[in-house]
Amino acid sequence: MNTDIPAHDGPTPLVAPVGGFQQRLSLFDATMLVVGTMIGSGIFMTSADMARDLGSSGWLLAAWGLTAVMTIIGALCYAELAAMMPHAGGQYVFLREAYSPLWGFLYGWSVFLVIQTGSIAAVAVAFAKFLGVLLPAFSMSPDAGAVTLVHLQGLDWQINMPLPWLEKPLTVFERKEFVVTLGHCVAVGILASLSLLNCLGVREGKWVQNLFTVAKTLALALLIVMGLTIAVNPEAVTANLNNVWGGITSTPRFVETEALFPASALTLSLMVLGGAMVGSLFSADAWNNVTFTAAEVQNPRRNLPLCLILGTGLVMVLYILANLAYLAVLPVQGSPEGATPFERGIAHVKDDRVGTAVLEAASPGFGVPFMAIAIMISTFGCVNGMVLMGARLYYAMAQDGLFFQAVGKLNSRGVPAAGLILQGIWSILLVFSGTYSELLDFVIFAVLVFYVLTVVGLFILRRRMPDLPRPYRVVGYPFLPAIYVFLCAAIMIDLLIVRPVYTWPGLIIVLSGIPVYFLWRTFGTRPPVPHLVPMPPPDESV
Repeated sequence: MNTDIPAHDGPTPLVAPVGGFQQRLSLFDATMLVVGTMIGSGIFMTSADMARDLGSSGWLLAAWGLTAVMTIIGALCYAELAAMMPHAGGQYVFLREAYSPLWGFLYGWSVFLVIQTGSIAAVAVAFAKFLGVLLPAFSMSPDAGAVTLVHLQGLDWQINMPLPWLEKPLTVFERKEFVVTLGHCVAVGILASLSLLNCLGVREGKWVQNLFTVAKTLALALLIVMGLTIAVNPEAVTANLNNVWGGITSTPRFVETEALFPASALTLSLMVLGGAMVGSLFSADAWNNVTFTAAEVQNPRRNLPLCLILGTGLVMVLYILANLAYLAVLPVQGSPEGATPFERGIAHVKDDRVGTAVLEAASPGFGVPFMAIAIMISTFGCVNGMVLMGARLYYAMAQDGLFFQAVGKLNSRGVPAAGLILQGIWSILLVFSGTYSELLDFVIFAVLVFYVLTVVGLFILRRRMPDLPRPYRVVGYPFLPAIYVFLCAAIMIDLLIVRPVYTWPGLIIVLSGIPVYFLWRTFGTRPPVPHLVPMPPPDESV
């Protein structure tokens, strides 16, 4: 049964069109989508960049711990919304109903331009990066031995943005060279093949997702076990315990932040902490994507809340344990010129491959290739899940007359093939737009904007639609949702100051959707309202 909602200008009636999506996703399938899209390459890499900013074990664990708290609270809030409105498009529908179609469109616009496609591109780039560990010719960088197809040097591409509190304009985009390697071709091949695979049907997509999610979860568990047992280094443990909180004030990020915003050491440390959480938040992101597929989940009023809670809880436990494993094997601080992973420390491991360095310490001959293969499996499954789920949101937008008409149609296999293809093309273009870390910074700010709006929407919908069936109600309401909104908003403000280069462009992209929305409303073709039937009552309480 298709549970889409027709285009409208006011509150949506509790009705749904007949026919369309096939409910083929069980609770296990939906949970694998949550887990599979959360676990990509980030957990194996981002702790290195975070360690360079944070400088000590206490701050590193604090960043991951706070990320876990925020992610789980966010999932609890989304669980209530998903059980209340299990419609294709998920978060787009929540925003549309809480505010207006404009806000739903701004989210869908940002998802297509940056959030979903940028994440897909970033993770595909990470796949190629780790393939380069095994086959250097297929890596992303000429410095790593990649075969270079195009290399334009001497470029002077730059976009500056004046900000009132800075003496000089902020450089938001800069390119001195443009490189295309065989690694880029690998990333493009991954995106094209998975987009086409998912055009064959949700069943094919979920088989790939389940297989790769189970495989990479076992690989991450093996990394944790080895890091906490075989590879434990007493010297690393001692070094990290002796400098639990003290290293942050000597990091380059702290010095840069102090120059921009003079304040007390504690205030600056908290600001640096918020900026460093870009890495952990990105690594824990995409859990909300499962709401896009609500029309294809069996017993959605029960299974959507359960998969969100089970999936995010499992992943965040694994992430905390993984970082404890890193700290048991490697010191946070080290030297960029160090010869061994221990000498380089988490902050300076080669190419930020922290997971590889841990297994290399346990087994020098086995660790590096095993970790490279494990991360390739992880990123492949992550890309597949994001490809599968993203197109469902564009479908919902098109059903409202706010996206290309072709995207709002299902093919003979019951999937939005046009949306999958369009998403794939734009993701491929983004592969050439910047590095992994640049895409990461660019995505997370826009994500936080809509997380805040959606959870605030929970308060609005509680008041505006008190009679809607709510099989699940978020625990700790209104305190936990309020805490979540406060933490997200604080990090957003912090990122605008501490990491402005890619956060300000992300904000501009969100706002650029406003004129596009009104143009689409004026010139777009609104589809006819389909035949409607009442939505069924809740299947089962959570």
